[in-house]
Amino acid sequence: MSEAVAVHHGAFGRTALYELDRPFVTHAHREGHLIFYVNGGPSAVDVGGTNVALGETRAAAVSPWEPHNFAKSEGDATLCLVMYIKPIWFLENSQSANSVLDFGRPRIRVTDEIRHWILRLTSVLLDPQDDAAMDGYMFEMTRICYDQSWARTKERSPLGRMKSRFSDFRVRRSLRLMQEKYAEELQMDELARQVGLSRPHFFKLFKKQMGITPNLYLNTLRAEHAITELMTTEKTITDIGHDLGFSSQASFTRFFASNVGIPPSEYRRVAHET
Repeated sequence: MSEAVAVHHGAFGRTALYELDRPFVTHAHREGHLIFYVNGGPSAVDVGGTNVALGETRAAAVSPWEPHNFAKSEGDATLCLVMYIKPIWFLENSQSANSVLDFGRPRIRVTDEIRHWILRLTSVLLDPQDDAAMDGYMFEMTRICYDQSWARTKERSPLGRMKSRFSDFRVRRSLRLMQEKYAEELQMDELARQVGLSRPHFFKLFKKQMGITPNLYLNTLRAEHAITELMTTEKTITDIGHDLGFSSQASFTRFFASNVGIPPSEYRRVAHET
């Protein structure tokens, strides 16, 4: 069974060590996402249709809202170092307005320098005596990987890519509605009607603007709210699931494990221990 070995929450985002022994569904995050192999069996990440085999020499970079999934073949579990980087934090700490956290390409070559930071971050997660330095370590790792992802990349700038999102007022209205009603039983037909579109046109426009479907966006909001509740409240897992519209703890647990990778009880236990 997949499990969390350690989780750190900080101002920059969060970093986790996951031992993963099974695949999980296509999902997305509002944060930038870096996935590094530490040890164990082979695995891969599909990032927007690009397959990235994780290993000693290869890591994966996922831009905010970019759909991705984790593929695990039979064999030993894979120990992964996983980083979730808040875009707004990166913007506030970068020296250029062009440094929006949108990676230039999904494959990251693991250099000696990156391997050094993988080992440093893993060491702090396992023995958090140097926990105060974690945000600095995360920033340095992100900077190195971000710069590498855009080196020799001929695509348009990350700033241009971000400006192309959220440009249609109907998509912006649908985002607001989902953010307000993520805990309700939100019907996509009704959501499309409220923004003045047919369901097929709404899905096509939303996917073009955001890179993911409305359903994936809604699932992301629910998963992020669940993580916040697990970390900051003493609500039972049943109550958290009920507040998010799930009929039972079992259905909420299946949803959380599919989107985060581990059960909610395991996430809460490890996050509170670190």
